[in-house]
Amino acid sequence: MKTVLVCRETDPRETRVALIPDDIKKLIAMGFSFKVVRGAGTKSGFSDAAYEKAGAVLIDKEEQGYDSEIVLRILKPAGADGLKPDTLHLSYLDPFNEKALLKEFAQKGIQAVSLEMIPRTTLAQKMDVQSSQTSLAGYVAVVNAAARLPKILPMMVTPSGTINPARVFIIGVGVAGLQAIATAKRLGARVDAFDTRPVVEEQVKSLGASFVKIDLGEMGQTAQGYAKELTPEQIKKQQDAQAKVCERSNIVITTAKVFGRKAPRLIGKDVIDRMQPGSIIVDMAVS
Repeated sequence: MKTVLVCRETDPRETRVALIPDDIKKLIAMGFSFKVVRGAGTKSGFSDAAYEKAGAVLIDKEEQGYDSEIVLRILKPAGADGLKPDTLHLSYLDPFNEKALLKEFAQKGIQAVSLEMIPRTTLAQKMDVQSSQTSLAGYVAVVNAAARLPKILPMMVTPSGTINPARVFIIGVGVAGLQAIATAKRLGARVDAFDTRPVVEEQVKSLGASFVKIDLGEMGQTAQGYAKELTPEQIKKQQDAQAKVCERSNIVITTAKVFGRKAPRLIGKDVIDRMQPGSIIVDMAVS
C-alpha cells in the first residue's frame, strides 16, 4: 500500500488544495492511504473533518508525512529536505526558472513531476492542469475587471437614453483568452481580440468577437499549440498597431505568453496615458 502526503500550501495567497476528500475516498478504495496536513483544504472549503471522514490520517506538520511514497502539493516547495529517495513528488515546479530545485531533487533521487509540463494531449488531458487553471483564470479576469470598471458592460436602454456597451480587448487567444472572450460576451460587452497565430481567427469569430488583424509577417505555432516567440521588430509592430485598440477599450486583458519564457511587454506607459479614464488592464501573463 502506497502512502500519499497532501501538503498544506505555505503561500498565504494560495487557496487551492492538491486533493479533495471525495477523490481521497476513491483512491483509498484503490489501495492508497493518505496523510493530510491539518488545514490543507480549509481555504478551498474542505474541513479537516471531511478528510477524516474520507479515510485520511490528519497530521500537524508536513514533516510528519515525509515517509510517504507520494507527495502532492500545488506550488513548488522551498527544497527537498526530509524527503526520502524514490519519493514521487507532484506539483507546479516552474522548471525553467527553478533549476537549482530540480538539481536538488535529482541529487536526492526524488522523482519530480512538474504538472505544468504535462502536454495537451487526449491521453493526458485529465492531468492537464494548465488548461483547466488558465480557463478559470480567463473567467476570473473578466469578472474582476467588470467589478472594478466604473460602467456596466452590456448595452442598456433607459428612459433617459442608451448606454453603449463596454469595449473589451483580449490580447492572446489561448485557453485563457478564449474563456475571457466568452465571458465578456456573455456579460454583454463588445469584444476585440488579437493573437499572433492567424489560425485562431475562426475561433474568435465563433465566440462573437472581432479579430484584430496585424501584419507581423510569417507566424505560426508550436506542435503543442503555443505561439512562437516574436522578434523585437514584430513586437514593435504589434505594440504600435494594438495601441489604437487599447485607447478605445474600457478593459484590456493580456494573456499573451511564450511557454517557458518571460512574457513580452506589449503595453507601454505612453499607451496607458492615452487610454480612457477608469479603464482597466488585467495582466494575466505577468511574472
